[in-house]
Amino acid sequence: MARSRGSSSRPGGQSPVPSEGRLRRLTTIGATALTAAAIAAGTCTVQTASAAPAAFAKPAATAVTAAKTVTTTVTAPAAYAPPKRNLAPGMKGADVKALQQRLWALRYYLGKADGQFGGDTQAALWAFQEINGIKVTGVVDAATKNALVHPKTYKSPAYAGKRATRIEVDQALEVLVLFDNNAIKLISHVSSGGGYYYDCGSYGCAQAVTPNGTYNTTDFMPGWVTVPLGEMYNPVFFISTVFAIHGDTYVPVGPASHGCVRVPMDVAAIFHTLVKTPGTQVHVYGKPQWEK
Repeated sequence: MARSRGSSSRPGGQSPVPSEGRLRRLTTIGATALTAAAIAAGTCTVQTASAAPAAFAKPAATAVTAAKTVTTTVTAPAAYAPPKRNLAPGMKGADVKALQQRLWALRYYLGKADGQFGGDTQAALWAFQEINGIKVTGVVDAATKNALVHPKTYKSPAYAGKRATRIEVDQALEVLVLFDNNAIKLISHVSSGGGYYYDCGSYGCAQAVTPNGTYNTTDFMPGWVTVPLGEMYNPVFFISTVFAIHGDTYVPVGPASHGCVRVPMDVAAIFHTLVKTPGTQVHVYGKPQWEK
């Protein structure tokens, strides 16, 4: 279920723990498998790489094929007319399809323009609202309708060694922006380190932090990869094989990961095909929401 800002008791209104299903996976894997060095750093170092579980294997492959096809066939309308009604998850219709096409044209949406307001459309709308300074609700309300007609542009920060092709992760907004030769290719909602302290067994506790800095992609592992703290889908690593940009079934509005950068599953299905691994610059910046 989607969560909005202020829906939990954590500082900043963010969820401190993964979903119930992910908690079961964490318990099964066991945090004590972490190395002492990794635990002290609060990282998510890979222990083993595994193929997707039987229940996920076929859907994951289908998602990749569909996403690649959509990104080359969907054509955005020349002008956007906002819907007369407010749009919310679960709705269907031509106005939902027009919304999906609009988000695709603005580089937010990677799913199928099928006129069904699902989770991938909601995540894309979250990113749009984050960039445009609108309350992140996942609902196309009056403010969002106006912004869809007159959208703001993401402003890339100045930093040393900036490359024309790069990935930028803004932890203040919780968005990822991919540039190809200085042109925006993709904007995605993300969930970065939640700032909470988690139990690391006999080694004590570590804080869930995504470190700011400028890095490069280092490796890619296909499918579901098992790590001591859970599972990650199609991880693209950017600090050794420790921190990754990866898909997850739980990517809430606010920061919630142990330190990696989570992206929606539809984004994770093709993200590795859009970047060079190794070698694409990754710049992580911004004050995390939980520090505000």
